[in-house]
Amino acid sequence: MVETRRQQIEDTASELFRERGYAATSVRDIARAVSLQGGSLYAHVASKEDVLWAIVVRAAGAFEAAAAATTSDAAGPAADRIRQLCRAHIRVLAADLGNASVFLTEWRFLGEARRDQVREMRDHYEGHFRELIAQGAASGEFRSVDVALTSTALLSTLNGVAIWYRPDGRLSPVEIADRYADLFAKALENR
Repeated sequence: MVETRRQQIEDTASELFRERGYAATSVRDIARAVSLQGGSLYAHVASKEDVLWAIVVRAAGAFEAAAAATTSDAAGPAADRIRQLCRAHIRVLAADLGNASVFLTEWRFLGEARRDQVREMRDHYEGHFRELIAQGAASGEFRSVDVALTSTALLSTLNGVAIWYRPDGRLSPVEIADRYADLFAKALENR
């Protein structure tokens, strides 16, 4: 597939935002990195925020698609389904570490209306985790817990992988996801 100039700009900006942060990356930095003059970048994008928005939407879409595919089959123990959801989350994160990291850390630099949309996307995505935890508690597989707090803790743990994960590290994405899923399933286990 031929990469479009817009895609090249977004990919390059994602790398720069991840390395330096959105606020510390200028339009000139992005233009220079894709071999354009500063003003020429605007022939391809309306603003730096629009580039960030495109990255955030792409990453959020990848997380949501992976979760939806995982949770569409609602059969089986909640612990197994949480494991699959954790695997899907880490798979997305590891497959596109740049965009995932930017999504997780830089979305706060978007304008208010877009931040509100990100919160809605995030809340919908977190709903997959809350639903499985609540189902596990309702079935007696998990003990009764604060579902919102527990799902936030699990997602915070999974999202932290973006800080330290390296493709050449000692654990594969599946091994990381499984270890975290085991940790949380054991903590939630109804004894």
